[in-house]
Amino acid sequence: MTEQLNHTIKVLEKVSFSKDLFIKEVNKAINILLPFEIEQLKKWIVDFTKNNTDFREVLTLV
Repeated sequence: MTEQLNHTIKVLEKVSFSKDLFIKEVNKAINILLPFEIEQLKKWIVDFTKNNTDFREVLTLV
């Protein structure tokens, strides 16, 4: 995992209390990360949102 992707995941974990902030940070990440990092991020989001289906709609952004 790259440093930028690790940073993105840490930020997403910290803002996961708010769906709106989570979506905002995912959008930022999509503009910054490389295509292979976005694929890894997508896998992480699927795993992270297993218990919280409210966040599943974020996958449509990625």
